[in-house]
Amino acid sequence: MNLPAFKIPKPLGAALSLLPAYPHSLLFSQGLNLALGRIIKRELLEPLHGKVIRIRVTDAGLSFFFTINSTGFIACKSDKTPDLSISATAYDFLMLGMRKEDPDTLFFSRRLVVEGDTELGLIAKNTLDAVELPKFDIEQVMPGKVLEKAAARLLAASPR
Repeated sequence: MNLPAFKIPKPLGAALSLLPAYPHSLLFSQGLNLALGRIIKRELLEPLHGKVIRIRVTDAGLSFFFTINSTGFIACKSDKTPDLSISATAYDFLMLGMRKEDPDTLFFSRRLVVEGDTELGLIAKNTLDAVELPKFDIEQVMPGKVLEKAAARLLAASPR
């Protein structure tokens, strides 16, 4: 499935930017722990321990602040200056997650912006490149597919 390029509408991005950063940073860091916790070896992330990282979704007006320690990804408040900030649109982050775009290509085309300690950015990129991540298939999270799976589980669990 090829997704057409999209941007979050400006009014929605403006409304989302008014939300406090911590609640969605908490959800984001827990999502990272679930998605990457068993895949990335903890020792590969040691250079990033204690560093404040910000992921900024430019068109959505959202920023996720987190740090890394020996137990995984931990949300942090936005009052700290990030050591590393990575910015892109929601579409470009989706394409990165699906491995349909290369971070270097996005970086050199100025669609992915890395600010702060760029050495930390290279460590994060090289760590993700070195790990064999499962391919993200957006069709698996489409409403029809999710409902189909839920119905199959309910039918399998029901007594006959």
